[in-house]
Amino acid sequence: MDSKAQLTVDIIAKVAEGRITIVNAAKLLSKSRRTIERHVKQYQQVGIQFAIHGNSGKAPPNKTPVSIKKAVQALIKEKYFDLNLLHLAEKLETDEHIVVKRETLRGWAHDIHHVKRAKRRRSNARKRRERMEAPGLMMQMDGSPHLWFGDKKHCLIAMIDDATSEVYAEFFPSERTVGCLKVMRDCIETKGVFKTLYVDRAGIFGGPKRCNFSQMQRACEELGIEIIFANSPQGKGRIERAFDTFQDRLVPELRLNNINDIAAANAYLKHVFIPQFWQTKIQVKSKQAPEFTPLSKHINLDNICVIKDHRKIRNDHTFSYGNKFYLIDSPLKHSIANQKIEIRNTSEKGFTAHFAGREIAVSEVNELSKLAIEDLEVQKKLEVLALVEKLGNVSKASRQSGVSRDTIYRHLRLVKQGGPEALKRQETPNLRHKNCVDIGIEKAVIEFSLKHPHLGQQKVAHKLTEALGIDVSPNGVRSIWLRNDMNTTALRIERSLALYESA
Repeated sequence: MDSKAQLTVDIIAKVAEGRITIVNAAKLLSKSRRTIERHVKQYQQVGIQFAIHGNSGKAPPNKTPVSIKKAVQALIKEKYFDLNLLHLAEKLETDEHIVVKRETLRGWAHDIHHVKRAKRRRSNARKRRERMEAPGLMMQMDGSPHLWFGDKKHCLIAMIDDATSEVYAEFFPSERTVGCLKVMRDCIETKGVFKTLYVDRAGIFGGPKRCNFSQMQRACEELGIEIIFANSPQGKGRIERAFDTFQDRLVPELRLNNINDIAAANAYLKHVFIPQFWQTKIQVKSKQAPEFTPLSKHINLDNICVIKDHRKIRNDHTFSYGNKFYLIDSPLKHSIANQKIEIRNTSEKGFTAHFAGREIAVSEVNELSKLAIEDLEVQKKLEVLALVEKLGNVSKASRQSGVSRDTIYRHLRLVKQGGPEALKRQETPNLRHKNCVDIGIEKAVIEFSLKHPHLGQQKVAHKLTEALGIDVSPNGVRSIWLRNDMNTTALRIERSLALYESA
């Protein structure tokens, strides 16, 4: 039984006991009065089995084949991309001989993000919704970016109980997932786990911008909290009205107390404003006992109210996170390469890595710097020279070390001339590789490329071969460009303009 079915069972049980009215239960579960009455009757007959549908796990007999769905979506993309849904249904029936219901067609069009927006009409009349009977049945949450204090905007993230208007709030630099998780955690640690969370359709709560997934939504599912999305700001008017009060009352209070930083603002909000003003003037008493569920001792909020990411483990049991590489140090009986590792990130303690629900030890892989790599290369060359001195024969040392005799003789000459420091790679223009093109050809290519910066490598090679008789390949031109940092048209134009201005 999922969290939604559990919520339905809990509400219906309270209706059967007379603790919640049928009207409020219908609002809380978003169902009609008749449905609530039918659920109560079934609950009295079969118990909690009423929440499980009889066709659960079975495919519907009238399900449209997937092949028809794909064919219709392909027609929408390629042929009927500028038709509205009504016109599209008519064309499919008359021209393609495909009959699809309007709402089914709407869902298929939504899946490929092809639905024309309806015209704006007058808003509907709204009716006042009564408060919930007991605290903990519904919490409303939102963030309010505003110039609360100082000369920079900050965000007040708040959570309010629909029954009593008890509020939990804190200032953050912006409306982020970490802030929402922290405010929700403060509420749970103080009161317990509530039943439902009423929020807007922002991506931070799992709205359309996040493809119906977010860290907040994941945390609520793990705690058994049902998220209800409001279709308008008026739907969650309790928290919206609370922000009006905060902006009207709290801003001047912070200014009068010369508060200009987040730490002082949070201290004043939690220890002065909420206890002295909000709890005495705004907060009301509930009709029934609280419905908060005590936090189970088996639930650790440190593992739930955190940012969770996943990374793929490489064949060498390393993974990347935050532009760094980490190695798994925990002893493993079997390889876990190509598996997913869970990263739990907290702003205060850093992150921890978990696999199969258990924390594993990791260590950062420190890559060698350029200087350290050069020192290792020099050390290897000196070891080969020491082997030559030990064996007294260059050929034997070459066979054992795998280094050619020409290289060994060259290293011996360098050490004789300048010592071990001479074995370091000298990156000077005078030391050119034996396979590099002639310096005269390179100068000619650079000069011609700067005069004609818009020409590509093939054009430059062809022009030089025809006009100047310089035999250079397009790949050779490309190598010269890369070596002189002029491999793009923009770089060549910039360098050409610099030469023109200096002249």
